[in-house]
Amino acid sequence: MLEKLKKLKVNIGWKSIVLIGVCIALILVDLLTKIFEERYADAWTFKVIPGFIEVEGGAIHRNPGCAFSFLANASWGQGFLIAMTFLLLIALVAVYIFMPERFLILKISLSMIVAGAVGNLIDRIAYLEVRDFVGVRMFGNMVFCNFADFWITFGTALAIIDIMFLNEFALVPLTKKAKAAQAKKKEQENKSNSDTQEINSDKTDTDGNE
Repeated sequence: MLEKLKKLKVNIGWKSIVLIGVCIALILVDLLTKIFEERYADAWTFKVIPGFIEVEGGAIHRNPGCAFSFLANASWGQGFLIAMTFLLLIALVAVYIFMPERFLILKISLSMIVAGAVGNLIDRIAYLEVRDFVGVRMFGNMVFCNFADFWITFGTALAIIDIMFLNEFALVPLTKKAKAAQAKKKEQENKSNSDTQEINSDKTDTDGNE
């Protein structure tokens, strides 16, 4: 385990630096839209798709919990969520730093998830609740969220799609690149197994001759 950790190296190239800038921009978009919906309630109250996506400003919708108001009524809920968010961010940033640049889609998804987590974390620390204003009909009810929630949702979905179908370790590779990478890996494993068998065979012959 320690040997594997020693082999880790920082992988921050120009693509990662650009994505860090994108992450900061997404955080700003989330925070600015929250400010605008509080200050300009009339301008931020409209229906994108009536009955399905509706925006309602004016600091009406606030969530002291997390998704679907989970832990909203728990006295320890906010502290727990803040602590968990910090731990999650540490893990995500570490993965981002050490992940090779070739995993671009995963790095994009991590940037989005981090942006969303930071946006809502700032709310929790500053207000002990999350500022929501975008209503989306789910399971028969209008559920209110914010742009930070969108970043987390889209980033998570993108990561799942990449891990399942797109990158070189995909469970069900669908792209030519993923298929080629897995075929090459399999070829290397077969060659390695073949070399190991030859070495063992030579050793057996040597021992037998002795």
